[in-house]
Amino acid sequence: MKTLIPSVKGTRDFFPEQMAIRNWLYVEMRRVSQSFGYQEYDGPFLETLQLYAAKSGEELVKEQAFVFKDRGGEEVALRPELTPSLARMVAERQQQLGIPIRWWSFGPFWRYEQPQKGRSREFFQWNVDLLGANSPEADAELVAMAAEFFRSLGLMPGQVRIQVNHRGLMDSELEHLAIGAEAREDVFRLIDRRDRMPAAKWRSYASELGIEQSQLEGLLGLLEDRDLWRKSAELVRLVEAVVALGVGDYVEFDPGVVRGLDYYTGTVFEARDMAGEFRAILGGGRYDDLVGEVGGTRLPGVGFALGDVVLQLVLSKYGLLPERILEPAQVLVTTFGPEQVEAALRVSGSLRERGLRVEWYPEPARLPRQLRYADQRGIRFAIILGADELAKGVVALKDMLAREQVEVKQDELPAEIERRLAAPKSA
Repeated sequence: MKTLIPSVKGTRDFFPEQMAIRNWLYVEMRRVSQSFGYQEYDGPFLETLQLYAAKSGEELVKEQAFVFKDRGGEEVALRPELTPSLARMVAERQQQLGIPIRWWSFGPFWRYEQPQKGRSREFFQWNVDLLGANSPEADAELVAMAAEFFRSLGLMPGQVRIQVNHRGLMDSELEHLAIGAEAREDVFRLIDRRDRMPAAKWRSYASELGIEQSQLEGLLGLLEDRDLWRKSAELVRLVEAVVALGVGDYVEFDPGVVRGLDYYTGTVFEARDMAGEFRAILGGGRYDDLVGEVGGTRLPGVGFALGDVVLQLVLSKYGLLPERILEPAQVLVTTFGPEQVEAALRVSGSLRERGLRVEWYPEPARLPRQLRYADQRGIRFAIILGADELAKGVVALKDMLAREQVEVKQDELPAEIERRLAAPKSA
């Protein structure tokens, strides 16, 4: 036997059951996005490395992006995120686009990371962005969308919480600790990695960055101060807005949330499971300078991204993944022999014209085998069209749910199936 060729490390196969869950999530994302007035868009899967190198931070480009040279010698990357593409697209048509811009997308992304629980090299991500609005209330709208999405999936505030912070607040507090502006990005990365490193190693990392012991103790004090947000007028307004939007119970302040990417300039937020079992479910924030940096006019923006891998782990943990969401055909047209094939195909086509989902059994087989197939697939109706039925101009309609079989005239078949679908309990 030939050796089975494995899939690429860190990728996933989407068999129908997994594809159904992916589509289910997409439908919910689409519904929530549209309920807030956002329009769907997408960008290319490949971008020049230059776009990410300038906008996504050194760690993402050097350590995580899939980078290669095309046949023309240009360095390109499989997209590790969508925000730089969004900024480029907006910059290209900035004069034609109405402001504010509310866009959302759901698609595949790639990062060269070590595959582990909650992390893969290929993943799907929901991206939501609001450009052209510069207020804490705009930031609150994005937070509220995330909260509404969690609520729609059945995740409650005791299970998932959206943690918010503000880079301006942290800049001010770090200045009081005599940590200069030139060291801020390093300190933000230090804070961002606190939960991912052993305490001793984290302190050692702080020392390597030149953080003095007194500064480190002051930083630790900041990270424990859950009332620090009251010093920020922007965060006070954001909290008031999320309460007004009806999702205040999903939101809390966490000074440890700073986000690792370089382009965040204001509000930052992450969603986490309250048990602390998984990494962040989503992350986002304000990135006011990004559109201008790719050639457009400066345009304020705020957005978030939510990956499907961690989300599905959280949903599975709480028993919230639907057990059966495949959409099988509603009707199976059976096949007895060559002489009935043409009639079976005609019946299949006429039912599809009425908007029904119809399978035709693709070769003659014993009836029990075909009915067993319908039962295994969850197909409700089987159409039996043998020689006797053809001679009388009827079909035998087997209702697998009602466990009954009736004769129906061929021209009355669509209406009979629709009647039973509309009132299955009375069938």
